[in-house]
Amino acid sequence: MSSRPLHQPDAPESPADDSDSDLDLDIQELDPITTSTPPSSSRKDRKPREERRAGHIPLRNLRMGGLRSLANRNRGYGDLGRRRDTDNEDLHGLLNDDPEEGSNRNSAGSFNSAEDDAPLLQGHRRRSSSLDAFNKVTTNLGAHLRLPNFMSNAGSQAPPVDADNLEEEHDPASSRTVSVGTSQATRFPPNAVSNAKYTPISFLPRTLYNEFSFFFNMYFLLVALSQAIPALRIGYLSTYIVPLACVLAITLGKEAYDDIDRRRRDNEANSEGYTVLSFEKPPVGNAERYHTKKKLKSQAVKGKSKRKALVVPDRLSDIQEEEDRAESSGLQPHQPTTVVREVVKKSRDLKVGDVLKLGKDQRVPADVVILKSFTNEMVSAIPEQADPASESLLVDPVSDPPIDQSAETVAEEHESTSKLGNTPSADAGGVGETFIRTDQLDGETDWKLRLGSPLTQMLEPSEFVRLRVIAGKPDKKVNEFIGTVELLPKSKGYDPHVPKTPVDEEAAIGSGAESAPLTIDNTAWANTILASNATTLAVVVYTGSQTRSALSTSQSRSKTGLLEYEINSLTKILCALTLTLSIVLVALEGFEHVEGIKWYVKIMRFLVLFSTIVPISLRVNLDMGKTVYSWFIQRDHGIEGAVVRTSTIPEDLGRIEYLLSDKTGTLTQNEMEMKKIHVGTVSYANEAMDEVASYIKQGFSVPAPSDPNQPSILITPSSTFLASTTATATRTRREIGSRVRDVVLALAICHNVTPTIEEENGKTITSYQASSPDEIAIVKWTEAVGLRLIHRDRKGMLLQSVDTGRPVVRARILEIFPFTSDGKRMGIIVQFLDGSESSSVANVDAGEIWFYQKGADTVMSSIVAANDWLDEETANMAREGLRTLVVGRKKMSVQQYKEFSTHYKEASIAINNRDAGMARVVSHYLERDLELLGVTGVEDKLQKDVKPSLELLRNAGIKIWMLTGDKVETARCVAVSSKLVARGQYIHTIAKLKRKDNAQDHLDFLRSKTDSCLLIDGESLSLLLTHFRTEFISLAVKLPAVVACRCSPTQKADVALLIREHTQKRICCIGDGGNDVSMIQAADVGVGIVGKEGRQASLAADFSITQFCHLTKLLVWHGRNSYKRSAKLAQFVIHRGLIISVCQTMYSIAIKFEPDGLYKDWLMVGYATVYTMAPVFSLVLDKDVDEKLANLYPELYKELTTGASLSYRTFFVWVFVSIYQGGMIQGLSQILTEIDGPKMVAVSFTVLVLNELCMVAFEITTWHPVMVFSLLGTLLLYLGSIPFLGRYFDLEFIVTWGFVWRVAAIGAISLIPPYAGKLIRRAVKPPSYRKVQAI
Repeated sequence: MSSRPLHQPDAPESPADDSDSDLDLDIQELDPITTSTPPSSSRKDRKPREERRAGHIPLRNLRMGGLRSLANRNRGYGDLGRRRDTDNEDLHGLLNDDPEEGSNRNSAGSFNSAEDDAPLLQGHRRRSSSLDAFNKVTTNLGAHLRLPNFMSNAGSQAPPVDADNLEEEHDPASSRTVSVGTSQATRFPPNAVSNAKYTPISFLPRTLYNEFSFFFNMYFLLVALSQAIPALRIGYLSTYIVPLACVLAITLGKEAYDDIDRRRRDNEANSEGYTVLSFEKPPVGNAERYHTKKKLKSQAVKGKSKRKALVVPDRLSDIQEEEDRAESSGLQPHQPTTVVREVVKKSRDLKVGDVLKLGKDQRVPADVVILKSFTNEMVSAIPEQADPASESLLVDPVSDPPIDQSAETVAEEHESTSKLGNTPSADAGGVGETFIRTDQLDGETDWKLRLGSPLTQMLEPSEFVRLRVIAGKPDKKVNEFIGTVELLPKSKGYDPHVPKTPVDEEAAIGSGAESAPLTIDNTAWANTILASNATTLAVVVYTGSQTRSALSTSQSRSKTGLLEYEINSLTKILCALTLTLSIVLVALEGFEHVEGIKWYVKIMRFLVLFSTIVPISLRVNLDMGKTVYSWFIQRDHGIEGAVVRTSTIPEDLGRIEYLLSDKTGTLTQNEMEMKKIHVGTVSYANEAMDEVASYIKQGFSVPAPSDPNQPSILITPSSTFLASTTATATRTRREIGSRVRDVVLALAICHNVTPTIEEENGKTITSYQASSPDEIAIVKWTEAVGLRLIHRDRKGMLLQSVDTGRPVVRARILEIFPFTSDGKRMGIIVQFLDGSESSSVANVDAGEIWFYQKGADTVMSSIVAANDWLDEETANMAREGLRTLVVGRKKMSVQQYKEFSTHYKEASIAINNRDAGMARVVSHYLERDLELLGVTGVEDKLQKDVKPSLELLRNAGIKIWMLTGDKVETARCVAVSSKLVARGQYIHTIAKLKRKDNAQDHLDFLRSKTDSCLLIDGESLSLLLTHFRTEFISLAVKLPAVVACRCSPTQKADVALLIREHTQKRICCIGDGGNDVSMIQAADVGVGIVGKEGRQASLAADFSITQFCHLTKLLVWHGRNSYKRSAKLAQFVIHRGLIISVCQTMYSIAIKFEPDGLYKDWLMVGYATVYTMAPVFSLVLDKDVDEKLANLYPELYKELTTGASLSYRTFFVWVFVSIYQGGMIQGLSQILTEIDGPKMVAVSFTVLVLNELCMVAFEITTWHPVMVFSLLGTLLLYLGSIPFLGRYFDLEFIVTWGFVWRVAAIGAISLIPPYAGKLIRRAVKPPSYRKVQAI
């Protein structure tokens, strides 16, 4: 093979340079229709021609056609892999289409791979044999054909191209073309999940901005900067700089720690490993043999070969025979485009175009398009034979597949699923079918059926690199997708590592690409879970920030607690007080210039002196307090696994007034369980289910046939056979037994469930797959009572007696009417076989035909025959929160069925009003006077202790909203069963609201009935928020409970923001799925539950817990303590700063309004730190009630939401106490000692410290050892440091009794009145916590 430079698409090559060129032919000669069209012709113009010709000429297999023709001169190789329903007349008929050239276009045979005849055009099972022959001719000629560059990718081996140099940034607003399994021509975002708030670059600017946006911090910054001016400097510069630096360091450190923690957890999610298919070029040695020159033969094949019968194994054997012949001649068989191997990539390393191999229960890491899916039972067979999916679609089913007659052949019969035709069913074993769970994305509990496109499902993985997916721009609509998949023809010199350029792709399209549409049914979005026991191959289309999940998620924001805002407001008051005091003191002295100091400089110096009124240590104490609260939450054994991700807002846990909760996975486990069944005269539940099992055992226990050659006896609904044990039973019991048998058989037949066999720990386990978990719960229940579904495919099902282990019911499926959200019911027509059939060929006369239907009571009540118990019983079950299904049946004669079938097929092919016409036929022939069999009640299992938790939160004054993506009926049932809606409470439903005038009627009703629960769907919610936004939200926030269903993730976040803006109250949002992230981040407090399916919600949340019931302790206990402690701590720190400022004021007045400091240098720093900090900070350990009382009296929580613990009233009480105590301490110290001097400072400062220690002791409600230690330790520390304070104190005076009695007297005067006032107030109007403590 010659080596040449990189092939340029726009530079025509000379044929002389092509070492493989034996012959130059005009492309016009081969395909006049195609090549006569200008290259600029649109896709639309080409489409009719593609349909007419079933695809352009595939100019591939460039040499093998010649090789195959040498080995098979006696028959056309194009016959291989097809049904043998053509002969040589077909070939001649095609070749004579062009009378002038037909005589020259004959071939000795051509090779056509399995991939060539697999994809074809959508809607066609087989191309006509004539077109196949035409393609054979052209494929063979293509081996020796010199093509213009724009028509071919062929060329000799190209050197590697740096993909990075070819990549351009992709425009998110445009659609994208994804080359499967190869490098992309444009660059897409990385597939990394990020819940971090900051980047290394933005961290400092954003955090500093957040800090200094608070007036509190800006004030201290200005005070600290003022000390750089000599005229304003008072004491040490470090006195003002160090505290501010400490505050900023602590706050920034905490933010950095929280964000690093988020990044670490993100890294865990991003490091999850996924299997990716890697496509490599075939080995060079084989490629060289593959490109061996062979001379083109132009003789036509004579009609010597015999016709072959239509047998699928013949197709395989012919191919095998052909391969053997090629190998015996020393030639290599046809080689795949690439060699596939599996590699493991981390989630963050996945790129657009990667082909993922996904298995059961695996999370989908990015938005993907499904290419191929096969059950795990089929995997082992794939290497040895052709793809079973391809086989099944290349032939039409000849007859019904046989259904098991014995238990031994169940496994073999299960494989028949993949050999059926027609439409998709809920059978994951079918062609290209898989189920996904989307509850993490949209909150819906039903599983969704997803399919591989027919074009890709039949393709070998080694040919995936020929695929190209065209998808729309990134979009947040999770239920919509429009795209196209194209299969490009084979090219000679293909390198999967070189990105395809647009010119190459256009050339490929022109040379015969096949395409098929893609819809939402061919996709799986990020954070969905594969539910089927199947292996799915899918190509990544959207990554990272462009996935549906990420687009529905808002950006993380920095959250600030309500307490911070309240303290900020109080700080402004204190600052105004400081400024006023400074101006007043200067005014009292007079604004004349004294000794050269200007009046405004005096005011500035006073401002600095009184800066302690706004204590900077307040931020230090509060931030340290938050850390302690977070530590308490994470170490609480009662809420094991709790994680605090945002440690700046624990106090807000005690101020929540609205709780917005997800349903699926948060309130419920998304596990259904059959709880009750009513058969008209008797109801069965709990232990009574054993009686149902005994009836089934009697009714379906058939003896084994005496003659082994005789088929087993099968039971039909009309069977009169019953076990002999029932002969002595009463007539009533026999009737009940018959009704129970009928309803259980109906439930075992009327569904869309497929059993699958899995192996776990060496044991074979049968599991069920269906789109609805309700159906699985019912089928599991029928197995529990004795009737097991062992096989199901599109044509029939087989039921087995659990007692005997033998098949007892065999039914052929004639029609299925699937469940829809509008119809609210599903039906099935089956034909029961009694085992006496002579052949397995479908015969509508061979057995009883029955129509079964189950659905919601609202629609079924008018379909079933008149009765007097249905409405009452369904209402009873609904009150228990059970999801009710009414079951009915109707027997049909053969004539009735044929008549129905005829009319139904006519309606199904109508052009106009097809769905309505089909529904009309079903209603007319089937849905009339059904025999009512019974009512089932299925429970959506609630999370542990959900009922008591919701009741406790409601009693705590929290209004609860449930926002879910699930259906209206499901949401109603869960609202009732979880006690979100109180027993007897009216539920007002607003659904499918489309008109504004109707909306006004609903609002008027709600205005008159404010004690009702509102149930509203997403469509109606959207209309109300658009046209009646303020009116609706003002009504809704007053209701005790609101349930919103069919909500998109964006709608959930909008509701949270709307409540916040309208009420200005604190909102908590809790959820467990990716669809809850936006809502969680929009809330004041976001709580994430670590779900089964992932941790996306918990990673994005401020607090992460493992169960919903832990939320009560988080709010009622930890929230209460955090808020109460911080409120007390904040007021104490303010008191501590205010009292020293009052002392300073008294001193300044005494020394004739001079701005000189009373306590300088170390005394100022020591007072705010070592002498008072530990006792004051120990208040974070205080608690007014114990946990048991907090849970017993949740009404105590309601008081917290009023903000009474830190309000303007309590603030001004502390201000007056500070003014009184400061005035007494400084005034009496000056009176009893001296106006200015070390004696006065010693008495004043000592009383000040002791006063603070005593005030802390007075405020403590529940003593803790740390409190005692900190108080006594601080006292001893102060007394021990006095000898070292000779610079400030008169040490000789301190050791006299005069010092002691002055300190004692002044301390008593400052402390006794405030404490007495507190005792009197507590006796007159005791706080609630003291009432419940009975103190």
